[in-house]
Amino acid sequence: MRNVDFTPLYRHAIGFDRLFNLMEAGNVKNSSGGYPPYNIEQRGDNYYRITMAVAGFAQEQLDLTQNENMLIVKGERPAEEGKNYIYQGIAERNFERKFQLADYVKVIGATMENGLLHVDLEREIPEAMQPRKISIGESKLIEGQE
Repeated sequence: MRNVDFTPLYRHAIGFDRLFNLMEAGNVKNSSGGYPPYNIEQRGDNYYRITMAVAGFAQEQLDLTQNENMLIVKGERPAEEGKNYIYQGIAERNFERKFQLADYVKVIGATMENGLLHVDLEREIPEAMQPRKISIGESKLIEGQE
């Protein structure tokens, strides 16, 4: 019997608590083939940060969009003509990277520093869905019920 490694799915699922949601997030096709490289960091119980290496891109060439539970990061560079590279090791191609976000996760900010794009996320669980402490004591029944 084979064991299934879900590790690659964890990279694309931010704030998910259930395995089925992780599996669903793994079905999102990503055409960028690993470019640009990125990290996902948990900075607290409800805070996350995605850091992407976007060397060579100016802030104006990057576009971040959150559409429901999908975060889309695009980078577009104008075509440079007239250059004759002997060796080109710096990837300067356009990209689009998609991240499936869990319910109640929203982008709270983005900064760019030393060729790294930092996208900060927060999970805000509505008050009605948060766990609440129930004290043991007298029960308040509605009149007519016993």
